Amino acid sequence: MRAYFLDSSAIVKRYMAETGTVWVYSLFNAATGNKLYATRLAGVEVIAAIARRRRGKSIAAKDAADSIKQFRFDFISDFIILEVTTKLVDRAIRLADSYALRGYDAVPLASALEANDIRLVAHAPPLTFVAADVELDAAAIAEGLRVEDPNAQP
Repeated sequence: MRAYFLDSSAIVKRYMAETGTVWVYSLFNAATGNKLYATRLAGVEVIAAIARRRRGKSIAAKDAADSIKQFRFDFISDFIILEVTTKLVDRAIRLADSYALRGYDAVPLASALEANDIRLVAHAPPLTFVAADVELDAAAIAEGLRVEDPNAQP
């Protein structure tokens, strides 16, 4: 059993066919027993990404509605959701400053680091950070996280 923190750039691949979709989808296979983490704000980001594609007509309205409905269910049932706290925001501020990250990139990185810290204290294996964002992945590596970029998967 492995643990993964999924940034919204990775989560959306489960609901929109694009590079990395098959690999991301495999993380959700119940037989693997994977633990999947995400920040609460990923809910906003994933739905916004699907809605933008609907507005841009790269996805049919019905397909977008179906994807949003499925995501809402999966988000609650498949993820360990990390809440945004003052402590987490403070850490995200430091990360944004250190790595010149966008605000909504610093928050999931701070969340992943917090989840990883908790896992390590509990003597659980470290988690793997999953994002389809080169700059965010570089910051995660610099912070000592294992990283997988779904765009680089077969």
